[in-house]
Amino acid sequence: MAQVPNIRLNNGVEIPQFGFGVFQVKPENTATTVRAAFDAGYRHIDTAQMYQNEEQVGQAIAASGIARDELFITTKLNNDSHGADKAAAAFDESLRKLGLDHVDLFLIHWPRPGENKYVETWGAFEKIASDGKARAIGVSNFQVPHLERLAAETGTVPAVNQIELHPYLPQAELRAYHQEHGIATEAWSPIGGQGGDLLHERSIGALAEKYGKSPAQIVLRWHIQLGNIVFPKSTTPSRIVENIDVFDFELSADDVATIGELDNGTRTGPNPDEFG
Repeated sequence: MAQVPNIRLNNGVEIPQFGFGVFQVKPENTATTVRAAFDAGYRHIDTAQMYQNEEQVGQAIAASGIARDELFITTKLNNDSHGADKAAAAFDESLRKLGLDHVDLFLIHWPRPGENKYVETWGAFEKIASDGKARAIGVSNFQVPHLERLAAETGTVPAVNQIELHPYLPQAELRAYHQEHGIATEAWSPIGGQGGDLLHERSIGALAEKYGKSPAQIVLRWHIQLGNIVFPKSTTPSRIVENIDVFDFELSADDVATIGELDNGTRTGPNPDEFG
């Protein structure tokens, strides 16, 4: 079973650097898929209210027999629940669906700058954390101006920012801001999205042959060596096992740089400045 390293967040909480995402996993398949992830050694599960599968994640947790303190569970606030009262109520509903008395990490899923409620919403998150209902709080899809506004107007630096990040979109500027301000970087769409071109890049294929790994494993190892927290999604048991098998080799510095040269600014998801 893979020995996944932990990253220490800015409030001292330890988060497994490699986890399992359930975005676009159908509710009826979620419990079985999460159990397969547990069997493969994953202990970090990333879900969201928007995914509509929190309840099934909770079922898998309950059936697993794994001690709660061995698991790291993240969920995220739905876009229609910004604002202090709505956020608090939505979070309590997440706890109910997950069957937990706390989560390890709670994120604002999107900043929705047009609505202009993310600062108010962050205040509700600070209360959730102070009440012990979330061990850490963070954000997702925030750009530098959004993070700077939180820093100027609130008292808590987000523990993480979960962003679209892959070799086509390595987010160097945002990662540098995170490092400077003690914010951990989490990567969603880490291998460039399903059906994308990234895993067919000639340079990725050459590295896969060099190291005796799959193209996906090469890209996931690139994330690990950059210090990103990553949680690929799959419903295929063999791929669930394969994805986490990235801790028995190390890319050379030159090979890490080669992968970084694929940067072309391509997003698979919305622009956070415009979405919501």
